[in-house]
Amino acid sequence: MSKLVNKVALVTGGSRGIGAAIAKRLAADGASVAITYAKDATSASAVVQAIELAGGKAVAIQADAASIEAVESAVEKTVATFGRLDVLVNNAGTAIPKTFEETSLEEMDHMIDLNLRGVFIATKTALKHMKDGGRIIMIGSCVGERVLTPGLVAYSATKGAVKMFAQGLSREVGSRGITVNNVQPGPIDTDLNPASGDWAVPQKAATALNRYGRVEEVAALVAFIAGPESSYITGTNLTVDGGTNA
Repeated sequence: MSKLVNKVALVTGGSRGIGAAIAKRLAADGASVAITYAKDATSASAVVQAIELAGGKAVAIQADAASIEAVESAVEKTVATFGRLDVLVNNAGTAIPKTFEETSLEEMDHMIDLNLRGVFIATKTALKHMKDGGRIIMIGSCVGERVLTPGLVAYSATKGAVKMFAQGLSREVGSRGITVNNVQPGPIDTDLNPASGDWAVPQKAATALNRYGRVEEVAALVAFIAGPESSYITGTNLTVDGGTNA
């Protein structure tokens, strides 16, 4: 319960799905948590309320992860609210499932801006405030290493880039004791990728466990990487995919 006491975490895209589960878990482990959301203030408020009802501290900040100014401002607001920043979880992102030939240039740009550029901006801004021993955690995807499901070509390319960003950055900030890791979920049951949807059939079939994962299972790994016991783990890609890439 106290692994992250006196620590401050920022989870981008933390109003629902995997991001919300991560925010709640980090708070349960003792961290003060800021989350960003693009539009759904109601869901963001619900996450904050849940954390506060459990005795934690949280704040929601509106910030479109594709906006340079909004992302920079969210990091600054987190520090202004809680006085420091120890853990950054780059969770905000999106997939637009369709074949590459059917994907418009606007849709490609949106995925690049949200899934990659937003990660760059948040990380660059966070590093200005992060003290030695900080944690930078990417939420990538198992398709950033291996693509088994059609319709995810552009998305997987952005997640492959995130993978290499984490590996490269770990070398640059390692002397400060800051770790950088990439958590790669497989098919996880969320409103964006429900286990009951038609798109889920090939994803579930590709797993070794023959099921979708739960958001709490991803959050558990993120919490470990954010904590003190993971201090010698950096530059790694940690896959939570039910054996999809086995």
